Amino acid sequence: MKDFLSPELSNQQQWQLVKQHLEYASRKSPFYQRLFKANDIQVSTIKTEADFRRIPITTKEHLQQQNLDFLAVDYNEIIDHVTTSGTLGNPVNFMLNEADLQRLTYNEYESFTIAGVTKNDVVQITTTLDRRFMAGMAYYLGLRKLGAGIVRTGSGLPGLQWDSIQRFKPKYLVTVPSFLLKLIDFAQQNAIDYRSSSVKGVICIGESLLNEKLEDSALRKRIKDLWDVELFSTYASTEMATAFTECELHKGNHILPNLIYTEILDENGNPVENGEAGELVVTPLQVESMPLIRYATGDMVMRIEENCICGRTSGRIGSVLGRKKQMLKIKGTSLYPQHIQEAMNTLGISDYIIEAKNDEFGNDLVILKISEEVKLSPLEIQLKLRDQLQIKLEIQQLSASIVLQKKFPKESRKPVIFHDLRSI
Repeated sequence: MKDFLSPELSNQQQWQLVKQHLEYASRKSPFYQRLFKANDIQVSTIKTEADFRRIPITTKEHLQQQNLDFLAVDYNEIIDHVTTSGTLGNPVNFMLNEADLQRLTYNEYESFTIAGVTKNDVVQITTTLDRRFMAGMAYYLGLRKLGAGIVRTGSGLPGLQWDSIQRFKPKYLVTVPSFLLKLIDFAQQNAIDYRSSSVKGVICIGESLLNEKLEDSALRKRIKDLWDVELFSTYASTEMATAFTECELHKGNHILPNLIYTEILDENGNPVENGEAGELVVTPLQVESMPLIRYATGDMVMRIEENCICGRTSGRIGSVLGRKKQMLKIKGTSLYPQHIQEAMNTLGISDYIIEAKNDEFGNDLVILKISEEVKLSPLEIQLKLRDQLQIKLEIQQLSASIVLQKKFPKESRKPVIFHDLRSI
C-alpha cells in the first residue's frame, strides 16, 4: 500500500503536493497539456494561490466531451471503470488504476476513522457495490484496510437489512439517511425492537444533515427523535474520489488536505470569506489515471476555516446548500431544492418529488408532487411551506405508486427528488 502524508500536514506540505500534481498533469494529461499551452501557463511559474487561480476552471462538460483526453496512463493500466451518478445529465466515465484504488482505499480509511469506526466494529453497507458505483466499492476497501467486519447487504430490502442486523450485530450502518425512516417503519410494523438493536452509529451519504446555520437539519432531528443513533454526514463524488466527513461534534465536514485542494468561490471566481457560501472547486491530489485541476463540482457549500474543537487542524465545509445549476427563482425569491426538502422534512413528509419547469414567460415554475397517502391536505402543506419559505408553491397529488416510480427510477443509483425540466 502506498504511503500517504497525514491529513494534519502543513500548508507548505500541501502546496508541494499541489505542485507535484500540476507537474504530473502537464506531463501526462493530453487535456491539461493543451489547456496550459492555450493559456500560456508554465507550471514552474505557479508559486502562489493567486497564480494557481490563473488556471481555467475544468467543468463536467469538459470531462464529458473530452473524456479520454483526461486519461494520463495507458488504458491497459485501468482496473476499475465507473461512472458518475448523472444527476445533472448523462453519466460521465471515470477510470482508476492500482495507485488510484490504493488512494481511494486510504481515503475511506481516513473517513471512517474520523467518524470513530475501529477495527473492532462490524459495519453494514446498505448501498450498492455494483452498477458502476464508486462509493460502494470505496466503503468496502476502506473498511478492509481498517480491519473492521463488513456486512454487504446492498441497497433497499428493509427485511434483509433487519435480518442482517439481528444476525451479525453491526455497530454501524452506511446508508442514505432517509432510508433509516423506512427501516424504522418496517421495524414498527414487524414488532422489531429497533431501539435495542446493535446499531449505534450511521455513516450517512447523499443527503445533508446540517442546515445553513450548522444546526441539525429537520431530517436529522426526525430520525433522532425516532431512533437514538449517532448520524455522521459524509460528502463525496466520483470525480473527487475523496470524502468530507463529520467528526463527533457534527459542525461541518472535515477536509482531507493531503488528498484534495479545495477552493470555495463566488460568482466572480474569487474565494469567499469564512462563513460564506460559494461553489466548491476541487483539485484531487495524488491521482494518476484521470487527474483533475480546479474542477467545478457545481455544489454550493459554506467555508469553515476555524479549527474544530476535536483537535483536527484542517478546514471544513458546511453541508451542500444546493447545486449551482439547480437554483430556483420564484417571484423574486432565490432558493435551492434542498430548502424545499428541508421544509418537507420539518413536516415529516417524504413521499414527494419536486418538479421545476418554465412557465409561458420563461420564469421558474415549481410544482410539488405529493403522494395521495400523505395525511396533510395540499392546502395545509401549501400554507405551512409558505410560512417557512416565504413563497407559495403549486401542489399536485399523485398516486403513491407514481411518486415512488418517479423518486426511484430504475436507472438511478439513488433517490431522485428534484426533477429539472427547465430549458437551459
